[in-house]
Amino acid sequence: MTAFLAEWANILLRWAHLVAGIGWIGTSFYFIALDLSLKKRERMNPGVYGTAWEVHGGGFYHVEKYMVAPAQLPEDLIWYKWEAYLTFLTGFALLTVQYYFNASAYLIDPDLLPMRPSEAIVISILSLLGGWLAYDRLLCRSPIGRNTPLLAVAVFALIMLFSYTFTHIYSGRGAFIHVGALVGTIMAANVFMVIVPNQRKITQALLRGEAPDPALGAMGKQRSVHNNYLTLPVLLMMVSNHYPILTNHPQSWILVALILVVGAMARHFLNRHEAGDPFAKIWWTLPIAAAGLAVALVMTAPAPRATTVDGVAVTDEVVVGIAAKHCVACHAAKPSHEGFAEAPKGVVLTDAAKLRQFSALIEQQAVKSDAMPLGNETGMTAKEREMLGAWIAALK
Repeated sequence: MTAFLAEWANILLRWAHLVAGIGWIGTSFYFIALDLSLKKRERMNPGVYGTAWEVHGGGFYHVEKYMVAPAQLPEDLIWYKWEAYLTFLTGFALLTVQYYFNASAYLIDPDLLPMRPSEAIVISILSLLGGWLAYDRLLCRSPIGRNTPLLAVAVFALIMLFSYTFTHIYSGRGAFIHVGALVGTIMAANVFMVIVPNQRKITQALLRGEAPDPALGAMGKQRSVHNNYLTLPVLLMMVSNHYPILTNHPQSWILVALILVVGAMARHFLNRHEAGDPFAKIWWTLPIAAAGLAVALVMTAPAPRATTVDGVAVTDEVVVGIAAKHCVACHAAKPSHEGFAEAPKGVVLTDAAKLRQFSALIEQQAVKSDAMPLGNETGMTAKEREMLGAWIAALK
């Protein structure tokens, strides 16, 4: 029953996180695109910076942007904030259910850094808090924050520092999800700690008839742009646990760097295209993104595998024995592992025929990476992984 309830908690939290995230990303993308599409018109209301005409769903929309609040604001002024807040809250709840409650399986790699679940959880929480403070206090609010190119490099370096650290503390999937959680925390805190509070201060000052501090608006705009450029990389980080080719690469922190570069270049191209920039001004982003992707492909390309171990072919009986020792507790019609009521994803590995059927998955999860067994709780050796690889290579 515990496994059943945990599975449903995971499903519902993942669903809620996805829905909230779609809402947040959608509004972020929309308002950046809207901001870039604003144009000066011959006839505009006093105080209007620019307007945009849009068509959607069979109707036409005329949008105006005020750089300062107009003399009167309606009571039904809409604040776009709960999408960000709920994305963070559901994400942290999912991190708790999936990774904190199963730290031994998903977070800790005893071959990398033996530690207790409580230690792994404390490091996780402190790193998310520390990452935000470093980004906010040491970078954005320092003199570095006044130089946009320098700040971009510094934020990139900060994420890379944490990425390198995570990959030397946690398991492959635990490290990647923490990079995503770190970036997601920074993005949500930007909304909660900077963008919305600054907008409230500006609104209150204007309604009192006072001139607002222009630095408040500039800071909010800066953080909003940061969130926009970090969105594409963080999306891949959040689904990375499905791809051990990324999470369990020996230099996975370099793959994080490439994901950041590719995502940022793609986002910049789309932003400037929305702004109406000619292709001649933004073409340079595409070869940089392509180069980053090419390097990632080369890094993750499979190496040729031998079909024998010590010159001897690996038999079906040997592989079935390895599976019985390390896999069948979970991957059986009726698992004996207390954490599973049925075989994960319907993958049953109880005989040679089933092992052949799922050989591609086995190769990805247990040969090319050590993602399985979870947390290597059964102690699968490098020699056993080599034998699995040789047996699978002989099938091809």
